[in-house]
Amino acid sequence: MKIILTGASGFIGSCYLRELNDLGIDQVVAVDVHALPDHPNLQGKKFREYLSREELIDQLDSGKLKEVDGIIHLGACADTTERDRAFLARNNVQYSQRLARWSVTNDKFFHYASSASVYGNGDQGYDDDSDKLSTFKPLNAYAESKWLFDRWILREKLVSRVVGFRYFNVFGPNEYHKGNMRSMVSKAYDQIMESGRVKLFASSREGYGDGSEERDFIYVKDVSRVMAWFLDRRDKGGIFNVGTGKPRMFLDLVKGVYSALERPPAIDFVPMPDSLKGQYQYFTQADLHHLRSVGCDHQFMSLEDSVADYVKSHLMATSAIY
Repeated sequence: MKIILTGASGFIGSCYLRELNDLGIDQVVAVDVHALPDHPNLQGKKFREYLSREELIDQLDSGKLKEVDGIIHLGACADTTERDRAFLARNNVQYSQRLARWSVTNDKFFHYASSASVYGNGDQGYDDDSDKLSTFKPLNAYAESKWLFDRWILREKLVSRVVGFRYFNVFGPNEYHKGNMRSMVSKAYDQIMESGRVKLFASSREGYGDGSEERDFIYVKDVSRVMAWFLDRRDKGGIFNVGTGKPRMFLDLVKGVYSALERPPAIDFVPMPDSLKGQYQYFTQADLHHLRSVGCDHQFMSLEDSVADYVKSHLMATSAIY
């Protein structure tokens, strides 16, 4: 199988490249924004060639790369705090549209990264039924860009010909470069190593105790395996939630890090910044009926086992690259 993988040096992209290699797939055109394939996340990975995003577009426009079987598009802006809508339109909507059109026109598969952020505050639930997409109200510009591309897929009547992965709260190895956008597992580990204590946001919403916000946390290795399930099933199309279906509290997540380190929890609650209060999700839970209905019966790791694997096999390892 020959694949174009955008975002190949990113968090999920590099972990998925590892999964592809483990499946014996190394005929991969790795694509990212960097000029050269020297990103640490690509170390130890096998791929046929590396292209910058501009080089990919040039090759597609010139009629090259038609021998590939499809595009896995994970290369977009993943910064949920980005507010430049014009930038997000170029990177998360127009670039994605261009790759989707090429794939469909040339009868290639197209898999892409969506986001559970499209569900907004969750008032309308977390059902990935396409008919409900228009009822969701994204809370920030990033979420809006993902929502707009999903809507474009529906408007162009492509939903049965592509696969969208609506990621919930993904954590795991190879996220170190994301800075403040890293998962709470990574941040908690660093804080514990530095001071022994972890800072969590105090609740700013009635009915939620400090640290009791619940998210559908999912390990990146589980994400990769769900995505890989669709590779040989081109008859399965749609936009699918990728979460465990089991919401857990931030307190559970942080306590899992302490447990993996065999230390007693020591948590401080700090005020939430005003800039986050209006766009903070207090609860997420993937509805998995659509994923299960097409036959994907992947069994997800528990939160405790996932956190322990991340901490012991990666964060504590000499090399954290997976």
